[in-house]
Amino acid sequence: MNEIIRNTQSAATSTSLDPQDWSAFRALAHRMLDEAIDGIANVRARPVWQPIPDQVRAAIKSEVPREASDLADVYREFAEHVAPYATGNVHPGFMGWVHGGGTAVGMLADMLAAGLNANLGGRDHMPIEVERQIVAWMRDLFAFPDSASGIFVTGTSMANLMAVLVARTAALGTLARQYGVGNDGALLTAYTSRAAHGCVSRAMDIAGLGTDALRKIDVDADHRVDVAALRAQIAVDREVGFKPFLVVASAGTVDIGAIDDLKAIAALCREEGIWFHVDGAFGALAILSPELAPQLDGIELADSIALDFHKWGQVPYDAGFLLVRDGEQHRQAFAQPAAYLSREARGLAAGAVWPCDLGPDLSRGFRALKTWFTLKTFGTDRLGAVIARSCALAKYLEARVLAEPRLELLSPVNLNIVCFRYRAGDAVNREIVADVQESGLAAPSSTTLDGKLAIRAAIVNHRTEERDIDALVAAVLTFGDRRSGGMIEVEAPPLAAQ
Repeated sequence: MNEIIRNTQSAATSTSLDPQDWSAFRALAHRMLDEAIDGIANVRARPVWQPIPDQVRAAIKSEVPREASDLADVYREFAEHVAPYATGNVHPGFMGWVHGGGTAVGMLADMLAAGLNANLGGRDHMPIEVERQIVAWMRDLFAFPDSASGIFVTGTSMANLMAVLVARTAALGTLARQYGVGNDGALLTAYTSRAAHGCVSRAMDIAGLGTDALRKIDVDADHRVDVAALRAQIAVDREVGFKPFLVVASAGTVDIGAIDDLKAIAALCREEGIWFHVDGAFGALAILSPELAPQLDGIELADSIALDFHKWGQVPYDAGFLLVRDGEQHRQAFAQPAAYLSREARGLAAGAVWPCDLGPDLSRGFRALKTWFTLKTFGTDRLGAVIARSCALAKYLEARVLAEPRLELLSPVNLNIVCFRYRAGDAVNREIVADVQESGLAAPSSTTLDGKLAIRAAIVNHRTEERDIDALVAAVLTFGDRRSGGMIEVEAPPLAAQ
C-alpha cells in the first residue's frame, strides 16, 4: 500500500506545472517585471504604434505546441514579436479611441490577482469583499441607495447588455426568463440617441428584442438627444400599442463626448414609468472631478449606470462595471438556483448574494483588485484632477485648431474629444490619419460628422501633455501639406522625449 501511495505521489509531482528551479524562475520573473516597468517608464522612446511587418506575423504562427519550451525562449518571442506591436494606448500620443493608459500600480495589482487565481463567481472569500467594497464606493459616488447592487464585467458593452436584460425582466416579469419574451416582448420599445454607441443596438439584438425595437432619436446642435422628440416618439408608440420600457442616455457620446440632458430624461422616464439607463462608458467617471461633475446632473436618478474603469479610471484592461439602483430587480434578472451553487450557513459556500446572481458569468476574474489598488493608491481627488486635465488638453487642442488656417473644427468640444480636419477632402484626411498613425508620432482615429470625415482625438491617457498635442498638430499639418500638394513643410517632432 505504501508503495502505491509513493508511486501516486511521484506521478502527481511529475505533472506539476510549478518551476523545477524556483531560483531561476524568480530571476527571470524579476527581469520580466523590470523590463515591463522600463517599457512604461521609457514609453516616449518608442513609436505610439507601428505597422506589423509580414515576417513578424509569420514568426508568431506555428503548429500546436505539443512539446514544452523554455520559459526564457517564450518570453524572448513575446519581447520581440508581441510587445513592440501593441495597440499603443500606454503611450501619451495615443488619442485614437477612448482607451485608458493604465498604470504601473494597476499592472502590479493584476499580477497579484493572477497569483491568487481567485474565481469571483461566488463563495465566501475576501476577493469578493473587495468587489463589494467598490460597489459601496460607487453607490456613494453616484448617490445610489444602500440597496443598489453592482458588478464588474468586461466593459460597458456587456454592462449595457445586462442593463437591457434587467429592464426587460422588470417590464415582463421573471416568467419571461422561463417562457421567453412572447407577444408582450414583441411590443417592447427602447430609445436612445442617434449619437449613442452601437453596442446599445447590439444589446437589443442579443436580448432577443430586435434592433428595430430601438428608436434612435435625433440630436440637437450639441449632439445631445432631443428630449422633446423623445417624448413625442414615446407618445406615438404608446398610441399604436407598443410598450416603451427603456431609455438609454449617453454620458459622453462616442464621437464627440456629448452628455445628454440626464435630468430631463430622468423626469420623463419617471413620468412614463420607463427604465432609465445611462451609458457612461467613460463620461460617468467625470463624477470624480468637482469641475466636471455638474455636467452629469441627473445621473443620480438613473435606474442603472454602465461605466469603464479602464478608460478615465486608468485601470488596466479590462474593468467594466454595472451599477443598478434596485438590487433585487438586478438579482431577479440573473439569479438561477442550482445544487452546485447552494448557499450554506457556514464554510466556503456561505454568503448571501453571490456575483453570479447578478450577471451571466460564473467564472469571473479578480478585476476588482486592480481597481481597488488604483482607487486606494491615487485617491478619487487625484483621479478627478487627471480627468479634468484631459479636458483642459482638449481645449488646448481646440485652440490650436482654431488658430491654424489649414485646420477646421467640426464639432463643439464637450469633454476630452476633439474632431477636426485638414482643409481638404475626405480622401486626403483619411490618408492623413493613416500617415500619422504609421509615422509613430501620434495615433488619432477618424469618424464622420455631418457627412465629413473627421480626425478624432480622444485625450484619455494621464501621461499626455501639451507637447503631445503639439506633436499631433504638427504631424497632421506635415502629412496634410504633402497629401494636398501644399508648399508649407512643418517639422515633425522627434519620436523620443525631448
